[in-house]
Amino acid sequence: MITSDATLPSSVTRRGLMLVLSSPSGAGKSSISRKLLDQDDNISLSISATSRKRRPGEVEGVDYHFVEPQEFQMMINENRFLEHAKVFDHYYGTPSAQVMEKIESGSDVLFDIDWQGTQQLKAKARDDLISVFILPPSYRELETRLKKRNQDSDMEVAKRMSKAADELSHYAEYDYIIINHDLDASVRHVHAILAAERQRRFRMNGLTEFVRQLQAGY
Repeated sequence: MITSDATLPSSVTRRGLMLVLSSPSGAGKSSISRKLLDQDDNISLSISATSRKRRPGEVEGVDYHFVEPQEFQMMINENRFLEHAKVFDHYYGTPSAQVMEKIESGSDVLFDIDWQGTQQLKAKARDDLISVFILPPSYRELETRLKKRNQDSDMEVAKRMSKAADELSHYAEYDYIIINHDLDASVRHVHAILAAERQRRFRMNGLTEFVRQLQAGY
């Protein structure tokens, strides 16, 4: 288990960050996310709001925040989302208040979203955002992974492969790229990115005063 910020002096606190992982379906984004959440106690998954009805087994505040369509539209009008989209007649979005509360308290938030959602986050919170795009080792390997999941028909796999070509074209919009040859190695790379980004000077609250005290001999 990784615990961050243990070496910071008590007078210095860290502002949290938003970590986005994006990839074509089958490249390994969800597997990396699960391992990251299991291994790092200072990052949590962003919980989206949705206007669709709750399905059997889903839990409010764990799977989604379930919101009536009229309320969701009001939240859009009041600019209360960091990002949102309409998918198959239902709205999905990230409420800004819950995320910013965590960021300001020094906790990090993980986003499992596509390039369009990432663009919206970048427009609203660029300094807090770290974006990572996960690439498969090859196009053939991506297709093999999709088929091995046994979740989709051949027609659905073909649709996902077609969509992947468009998704791959957005790789250059991301801060970091990981080619997912090996799951554990990819998780280590994400940990390394987090470790470095957590030490960025502008995320350290109280650092200026701490340095002044050092200069004064305290």
